[in-house]
Amino acid sequence: MQMPLKTAAVGLDVSECDREPIHIPGSIQPHGLLLIATRDALRVVGGAGQLEQMFGQNWLGRDIASLLGEAAREALKAATRPSCPLGAIGETGLEAIGRQAGDRWLIELEPADERAAEDVLAWIEDVGLSFERAGSLIELCERAAGWFRNLTGYDRVMIYRFLDDDSGVVIAEDVAAGLATFHNHHFPASDIPQQARALYLRNRVRVIPDISYQPAPIRPAEYAGVDLSDVELRSVSPIHLQYLHNMGVAASASISIVKDGVLWGLVACHHMSPRNLGATTRRAASLVAAGLARQINAKEQAEDYREQLRVRADEDAIAARLATEIDPEQLFKTASGDLRRMFEADAFAILHGGVVHEDGSCPDRDDIREVAAWVRQQGAGPVHSNTLSEDFLPAAAYRERASGLLAITLSTTVPTILLWFRAEEREVVEWAGNPHKAVNLQSGERLTPRASFDAWSEVVRGRARPWSHAEIEAARRLMARLYEARQNRRIRDLAEDLSVAVADKDRLIAQQETLLKEVNHRVQNSLQLVMAFLSLQARSSDDPTLGAHLGEAQRRLSAVALVHRRLYSDDNVQSVDLSRYLSELVADLKSSMGPDWADRLTLDLAPITIAADDAVQVGLVLVELVINAQKYAYGGEPGPIFISLERHRARFRLIVADQGGGKTGTRKGFGTRMLDSMVKRLDGVLEDLDNAPGVRMVLTAPITLPGAIGREPVAPDALR
Repeated sequence: MQMPLKTAAVGLDVSECDREPIHIPGSIQPHGLLLIATRDALRVVGGAGQLEQMFGQNWLGRDIASLLGEAAREALKAATRPSCPLGAIGETGLEAIGRQAGDRWLIELEPADERAAEDVLAWIEDVGLSFERAGSLIELCERAAGWFRNLTGYDRVMIYRFLDDDSGVVIAEDVAAGLATFHNHHFPASDIPQQARALYLRNRVRVIPDISYQPAPIRPAEYAGVDLSDVELRSVSPIHLQYLHNMGVAASASISIVKDGVLWGLVACHHMSPRNLGATTRRAASLVAAGLARQINAKEQAEDYREQLRVRADEDAIAARLATEIDPEQLFKTASGDLRRMFEADAFAILHGGVVHEDGSCPDRDDIREVAAWVRQQGAGPVHSNTLSEDFLPAAAYRERASGLLAITLSTTVPTILLWFRAEEREVVEWAGNPHKAVNLQSGERLTPRASFDAWSEVVRGRARPWSHAEIEAARRLMARLYEARQNRRIRDLAEDLSVAVADKDRLIAQQETLLKEVNHRVQNSLQLVMAFLSLQARSSDDPTLGAHLGEAQRRLSAVALVHRRLYSDDNVQSVDLSRYLSELVADLKSSMGPDWADRLTLDLAPITIAADDAVQVGLVLVELVINAQKYAYGGEPGPIFISLERHRARFRLIVADQGGGKTGTRKGFGTRMLDSMVKRLDGVLEDLDNAPGVRMVLTAPITLPGAIGREPVAPDALR
């Protein structure tokens, strides 16, 4: 059936899954064995599976060497990485791998893979060549689905892509004859809860050979709470098993597609009867998924580049006409068609004073004036939205013609407002089951997954094709060029009057700069005064604890002063090149940290433009993280610190990694609370990860630009 619903309520049916501790199930799948051994003595203290049949009744408490052989013990003793392959175990027909978990080794044993490694390597080479020849993202994913089905032998293989709202869509599929297809079907975000997505990043290949298995509990029971996040034999949530049962699946496998450290999607495999994948096959699947991620990244970057070239070409053509036209207002009328096509809009309108000029299927003139008045209230930068009726409620009356809006304003006294409209694109979204059907649990009632995966479609209304980042930046440049052209015309036509206006403008700018410098100077003086007072108090205090706190407060104020001074050294106070800003900030940090740290801070910063307010918060976060690394990772002694800035769609990631002693406690002090507050203002997430060795702090937050309605859109969808 079809219903005209919005997608805002998608994924309410299994939200309770987000709180399920799936990383500590207390059991494993029964097709393998698990041994839990102390890291130092390598003595077995627990396990799971049919251990008595393999090692006898007295397996508990024995040395690893007596169970797996001296070679396994030596390999674990010499291991320098969290994962330690142990290979074949004697004549048992099993192969093993050890994984560090705190002060223990978790050793998995399972039947050896019969597939020869040489055959797999040749297969991987063929797959790589096939991926390189794909002409588009869709063709690439279709080829990948076929190759993964060839590798795994499963009945259905799907390439599942996560969308910005964490829902997903099957963009390619290879399926056995006679089976239903999920191609182009959407799945709500609740089908893969947050903690499951986190495990997909950590454990890249996940296999369930038989969904009807009986879990093998960890023994003794005191070890049931061991974290099995990295264990491939880890037992699966009963909710997920019921979910697969409801789909009619008997075995499944999932291979993560991770692009730039972010979970882009999954290779989801289903089989209608029990089927396992050996270790060699799983490693091959992981390698191919990594190659697929690189090719996806290349295809998306190529699409972005083509979009930039297209917009630049149209922009240059408009600029050439600007250079010859005497009156820009007249140019708007004669070149309105070109301006409309430059941004692939369905309609274009210009409002100059009270006069409206239209090109294409625009809203009524009174509606255009109403939209223009709203645009003027949003600020000086380009205003963009692909859900205009949600951002500006009166637009619901004409959403068929104007669900998307891109607008720039060239004047504030006698406004010249350029508006590009995109018509509503009614999208029929095919869901695998009703995503809006909520589950209201009663007290004591157990959560169960949805039972229906029948195709369920809805019509999404009030949305237009999003404006790309390249188009928004082109609008910003066009605004600058049009302003420049207007200024040139006034210089030619009204040289004397314009010179007076320029003089007045220069005087106002000089006054503003003087005021800003005075304010900045006073702020810096105030901060220096407070820091001097704190230093005096620290020197005069006999209490070492108080002295330490005063010294820490002095360092924090110094960091704030550094961020403030660096930001206000830039002429642009609305938007900031974050990479340049952070680079200059780190240069100042090096000076304050001393000459021994000059070569210890390494930068890898991608150019990203964000709002200045957000740049302040990011700068404070960076300074705090670097100070923490200096203070806690190396105890004040010089050590390497790596700082990286990356972009992923509409988000940025700031990474500060050290190679020090790692995380030493969980106490939250003033600095931690300050970090939490700044991250919350950015609407972001700060993750504390193991850098092996050291700590890897990752800040992920949306990219905002001045004048944006909501968050900045993602690059053009490569699926078009």
